[in-house]
Amino acid sequence: MLEQYLFIAMLIAVLMLAGRVTARRLGVPEAIPLVLLGVGASFIPGMDAAIPPPEVVLNIYLPLLVYRAAFLTAPRESREDAVPISVLAFGLTCVTAVAVAAALNFAIPEVGWAAALAIGAAVAPTDPVAATSVMQRLGAPRRLVTILEGESLVNDAVALTLFGLALAALEDPVSLSEGALTLLRVVAGGVLYGLVLGWVIARVRLRIKDVGAQIVVSLLTPFLAYLPAEHFEFSGVLAVVTTGFYLGVRAEGMLPPVSRLAGKTFWDMLAFLLESSLFVLLGLEIRHVVASVADYPVFVLAGVAALAVAAVVLARIGWTLGVFPLARWLPGRHLSFDEIGRSERLVMGWAGIRGAVTLAIALSIPLDVPHRPLLIFIGAVVVLVTLLGQTTTLPRLMRRLKLGESDEEAAEEAEARRETTEAALARLDELAADDTVDERTADVFRQLLELRLDRVRALLDDEDDESTEGAREVREELAKAQREKLDQLYESGRVSEEIRRRLTHELDLEHHRRSSAS
Repeated sequence: MLEQYLFIAMLIAVLMLAGRVTARRLGVPEAIPLVLLGVGASFIPGMDAAIPPPEVVLNIYLPLLVYRAAFLTAPRESREDAVPISVLAFGLTCVTAVAVAAALNFAIPEVGWAAALAIGAAVAPTDPVAATSVMQRLGAPRRLVTILEGESLVNDAVALTLFGLALAALEDPVSLSEGALTLLRVVAGGVLYGLVLGWVIARVRLRIKDVGAQIVVSLLTPFLAYLPAEHFEFSGVLAVVTTGFYLGVRAEGMLPPVSRLAGKTFWDMLAFLLESSLFVLLGLEIRHVVASVADYPVFVLAGVAALAVAAVVLARIGWTLGVFPLARWLPGRHLSFDEIGRSERLVMGWAGIRGAVTLAIALSIPLDVPHRPLLIFIGAVVVLVTLLGQTTTLPRLMRRLKLGESDEEAAEEAEARRETTEAALARLDELAADDTVDERTADVFRQLLELRLDRVRALLDDEDDESTEGAREVREELAKAQREKLDQLYESGRVSEEIRRRLTHELDLEHHRRSSAS
């Protein structure tokens, strides 16, 4: 049995790598080859053991994915755009869930409203990465990206709360007033518990100096938020979101730079493993799902899937174009909606791509829920259609609407680098004047900072493409020479493996910084 599970784990890892390579070569979303490879692997004898129980997806995958998204949320931007984010995250998520439930009930009434609302809640939240990664690469307006990222965080919590209420209604139907009181208790309890836990974890992490221990605590945090909250019948997802947001806002002052860097690397890799494995697991399960819905006529399945996709897409476009602008009349202080024109709202509507969270919710539907295979089938179709259709057409739409030509982000980053470097130089002069550091040491650091400042000023002066490309080639050659020299020093026994690894890591960080900036 152990050998079987080890074989399955290695095979899934190979499929994840193959899917990533295939996606990059074909220029398609990674989910497509991952699902197809999973379908192919499902024909291997014994692969049924790889399909996890719904509780595993609900209690392991979802807390980790939601916590990472909450931790990385930009607090100032989200606060400034709280009204437009809320209009999308609360209003549109509920409308989408109800629209999909109504479409499913119209096509197959025997499914029932509770089960239909469960899959409606599953397909309601958007993916925070799929659309915004495309938009950032094309230089979309920053505010548009911020709103979409903020929406994708909050609507996860809203959708999962609706999902939990729908599952509860399947087991024990309640009246409208009872449902409202339950919702209030679930939401308030989850938020309050998340705040208390965030406060406690922050104090604990302030006392931890070891990087490895910091990562272990960060890995435990989403489960400490989710599982106890669910045990006391609060919203575990809201507890995770609240805890993650509370800690993310305080990360810079709470954690030393080396812990932040190691933590980011760890969570980026963990997110890749979780999201990729989810799509492979869908591929493994989809053959059984298709076999389970074989009793339905093909035209019924196609019609239901088409209705669900249409409800998801049209509800979002109608909301962003028609309802979203009305939020300007809501009370409270928020940024002007005049800056979000029709073109931005159309892109916002078309960027409603579904991804790993939708998939995780759909796969977490309990086994005893009536018509479960049909519900998973609908969720899978919505994810694949929006990923393949909207991700590939979003760049073309943005170019047509001329929303992908902004250099504001790069200019602001370069300006920030210039001012922070100048601040460091000024502080160095103060230390030298006070004799805190000797002049020789000050000169060494001054030269390093001035070299960095010269590079930033060159970017701000907008060098021509040829010189920038030439500078890039020179940097690559210099980095290559440094790596080769490090290897020579190690082979000759003049430096240890630890020193070689440390200096190589610094070169990797520098390469990553330049790649991100370009």
